[in-house]
Amino acid sequence: MFTVRRAGQYDGDALGEIHAAAWEAAYAPFFAPEFAARGVESRRTRWHERVGRPGPTILVAEHAGRPLALSAFGPSSTRPGLAEILSFYCHPDSWGSGVAAALMTETLHHLRDDGFTRAHLWTLRDTAQSRRFYTKCGFTDRGTARPHDFGDGNPLVQVEYERAC
Repeated sequence: MFTVRRAGQYDGDALGEIHAAAWEAAYAPFFAPEFAARGVESRRTRWHERVGRPGPTILVAEHAGRPLALSAFGPSSTRPGLAEILSFYCHPDSWGSGVAAALMTETLHHLRDDGFTRAHLWTLRDTAQSRRFYTKCGFTDRGTARPHDFGDGNPLVQVEYERAC
């Protein structure tokens, strides 16, 4: 089945590959090709500096020793008392395998163990697959939206989801 563990200092490459592949499949179509290519490449390297530093907890889900999904979470910076899932990505090769659901279950267990009773997250309004996944995991759309600029000057709309931990 799947193993979920805390990411360690040597997981930067694997986390970067998961994030880059998932972002390319789900988000790149919303951007100009050259901006999307830079975005994919930057996601391959940004996890090295995040792993092992104080801040959000980072979990990685594996199957047969291969990292397939990641989550990063901690206290919400905008909603006191709530946890926020800051990143949740699954490699497209494993979409539909159940690894993302296993990771979400473990993420919510960690949040409960950390004393949180509710969690929220933001996802792009126009990524139907992500929204279906969060709904299947028990999250509900709060009806809250915000613009998010990924750096190309063309903000995309994110919607907020919430559920009990």
